[in-house]
Amino acid sequence: MPYSEPMASWMRTEAEEAPKVIERLLRENEAEVRSLASFLRKRPPALTLTVARGSSDHAALFAKYLLEARLEWPVLSLAPSVLTLYQARLRVPFPSLLLAYSQSGESPDVVETVAAYRRHGVLTLALVNREDSPLAQIAEVVLPLHAGEEKAVAATKSFLAMLAATLHLLAQLVEESRLRQALPALPEALHRALEASGELDYLEDAENLFVLGRGFTYPVALEAALKLKEVAGLHAEGLSAAEFLHGPQALLEPGFPVLALVQKDEASDTLLAILEGLRAKGAHLLVLSPEPDALALADSPLALPVASEPETTPLLLAQAFYPKAEALARARGLDPDRPRHLSKVTRTR
Repeated sequence: MPYSEPMASWMRTEAEEAPKVIERLLRENEAEVRSLASFLRKRPPALTLTVARGSSDHAALFAKYLLEARLEWPVLSLAPSVLTLYQARLRVPFPSLLLAYSQSGESPDVVETVAAYRRHGVLTLALVNREDSPLAQIAEVVLPLHAGEEKAVAATKSFLAMLAATLHLLAQLVEESRLRQALPALPEALHRALEASGELDYLEDAENLFVLGRGFTYPVALEAALKLKEVAGLHAEGLSAAEFLHGPQALLEPGFPVLALVQKDEASDTLLAILEGLRAKGAHLLVLSPEPDALALADSPLALPVASEPETTPLLLAQAFYPKAEALARARGLDPDRPRHLSKVTRTR
């Protein structure tokens, strides 16, 4: 029987809680973040590692872009199975930093990876929602997400909290004060992002979709594609717009849907040029953006009513996207809180 429950889903309710979560996170973590940043400025890592699964890995990729672009720290994503299944460990330079992202903090492969690298002298930092979790207990430093219980299988507020926690640390690490000044306004900007206009109606009967981003928006494109698979039963593939040109665009045909996430930053000019080319090829462009030039290219514009710094606007794009994905799931006859074959905590080794 098709899902027709009119009540608000946990997914939507929790997404709408994100502004308060991030306001709490910025307040409660301030002292720990200042202390950690002070330590890292004096002893910057020769290599930064990340470990995560699912949505959390998209947050880790966001950290990679931020730390490499703004601090010029090389960042490497670990494959947990290299350690847990193949029993191999990377030989990392000293000093190194490991960032572990997790909502539950329970996945054995992530926990084992953090434990192993800590034993080898790597500074381990867990960005995790559950402070009593195995991951929080094994890591040397913990930045709690302060998201509270998350009942929806599809993570929303905890993912946004991971991005915010990373930004919080970056703001204390960079010399300029621009980000530190922008962060207090982030909760209100997230609240306004929920008012983004337009819907994903064109995708109601779609079978396939590309979701494109570039630079700081690429991790959010991956997150959006994952959510559409999870809750809307739509085969969505998230890609860097640059990688899209290296093969996947061969699948385009007239009317093929492409969702693009666009913000104003160093990557936007090249992304706009790519979208112009896709439009000429007959793709149906859905564009989520605060930028008029990007929205003007869209067949289905999704206008974000607020923009912020290039490092913070990706959070606003994700915040605006979540309710639209939830509504699309309902329109496709699915319960966004009960994705097929999925559970809240996934344990892998």
